[in-house]
Amino acid sequence: MKSCVMRPLLAAAVVLAFAWPRAATGAERPLSLDEAIGFALEKNEGIVISRESAASAAAAVSGARGVYNPVFDLSGGWRRAKVPVNSAFSGAPAGEGAPTTEGVEAMAALSQYLPTGGVLSVHATSSRGTTNGTFDLLSPAYQTRVGVELRQPLLRNRFVDPARLSIKVANADRRRSDAELKVEIVETVAAVERAYWNLAAARAEVTVREESVRLAEEQLSETRTRAESGAVPETELAQPRAEVERRRGELLAAREAAAHAETALKLLMLGEADDELWQETFAPEVGGTPETAPVDRRAAIERALAARPEVAVASAALDRRQAERTFARDRTRPTLDAVVAYDRYGISGSANPSASDVSGDPVVIPPDYDGAWGRSWEMLGDGDFDDVFAGLVFSFPIGNDEAQAAEAIARHGERQAELGLVRVRKTIRAEVLDAAATLETAGQRIEAARAGREAAEIQLSAEKDRYNVGLSTNFLVLTRQNDLSSARLGEISAHADYRIARTELARATGALLEQRGIDVDETAR
Repeated sequence: MKSCVMRPLLAAAVVLAFAWPRAATGAERPLSLDEAIGFALEKNEGIVISRESAASAAAAVSGARGVYNPVFDLSGGWRRAKVPVNSAFSGAPAGEGAPTTEGVEAMAALSQYLPTGGVLSVHATSSRGTTNGTFDLLSPAYQTRVGVELRQPLLRNRFVDPARLSIKVANADRRRSDAELKVEIVETVAAVERAYWNLAAARAEVTVREESVRLAEEQLSETRTRAESGAVPETELAQPRAEVERRRGELLAAREAAAHAETALKLLMLGEADDELWQETFAPEVGGTPETAPVDRRAAIERALAARPEVAVASAALDRRQAERTFARDRTRPTLDAVVAYDRYGISGSANPSASDVSGDPVVIPPDYDGAWGRSWEMLGDGDFDDVFAGLVFSFPIGNDEAQAAEAIARHGERQAELGLVRVRKTIRAEVLDAAATLETAGQRIEAARAGREAAEIQLSAEKDRYNVGLSTNFLVLTRQNDLSSARLGEISAHADYRIARTELARATGALLEQRGIDVDETAR
């Protein structure tokens, strides 16, 4: 009768193996896989650090683009000067060695860096000056000037220059930081899932060990009853008693392993301030037997090469090296800049009372010059006084060894980045193939482990029946019990390994975040 009852009980034990029926202390907190991942995405330090790096890289892009912000300069000042003149025509008043000048000046300029590498600037200057020099017509004199200048590189700095290199480097670094953040999120999610299933398996092992101890205690109790009735000698108690203690030792070790597994999961998903959660006991929520499915290796590799963030990291590094080499190659060219400038001038004022011509007669100023400050600005519109300039500026360092060496260094760096991308793609291929093989093997182990556990249940039941009619021994019954425990642990391990292998394949193919419904942009905020 006992064997008939034991068989369904043992079969149900594996179904319950992933549910630890009681906590070591206090109540347990049910924990789903999604909850564990959610905790980790919010609290994991690695993600927070990568998130800060991505934000810093985004700020660097904004800063690099600041080169296109217009620059406005405004200056002004007052000056009084009496500079000695080594000339018979100094224009100084009688008895003085030099004329005295005094004036105020204000200048405003607006410059704009252009996407072509050129610089466009607009400037305006206005001043008021007084003098006692005899050669100056006006005192006070109001002078104005407005102009525009364009300087455009034609060779070096035409397509790339330090400013545009900074922008390209900043963009590449931002792409790399964003991809590294995604890598960190993927690795964290994968680590949480591995820790989650390891904890589930560890707790299931505790259940198996508890059941094993209970079976050994039942065997000891039955042997004690037989010894008390004189059916067997007292020495028969030694073996089941020793087995009970041995299995209790295994149970204690299993509980310790489960505690370590739980701590490992908490380390991934909890923050320093989560004092209450650190003290709680988490119970993973595990479903039934996972469904197995074949893996399309070719499609998996193609997806991985297109979706893995590691490829984006390596591609961003290559983009940066290519930009640096382009810049270094541009440094080997001579400088040839085209410069175009146009200025207009205005002047007005009152007759200088100290002014005189060579004969000593008073100087007569032109009527157009007569006026206050506003008149000098009006003259700008007349266009009578202007200055037009167009020219080329050429420069070439003889030898140019420094630029040649920098270009060679950049070329080698670009080649290294190219090979780094190749290596990443090869590694991804290998990871996908390994993950696919592991997943398929783990799926096959589930069926084998299930069959082994069912066979062990039958063998234990049969051995128990033989023991009940005196045809078996404690040694054989306890051995069958140990065989059943090993089979159950093997099935638990197969289930956990399959789930972990499924996670690893999703990570290797770049599908993990999509499968878990995780939005990287939302997580990065």
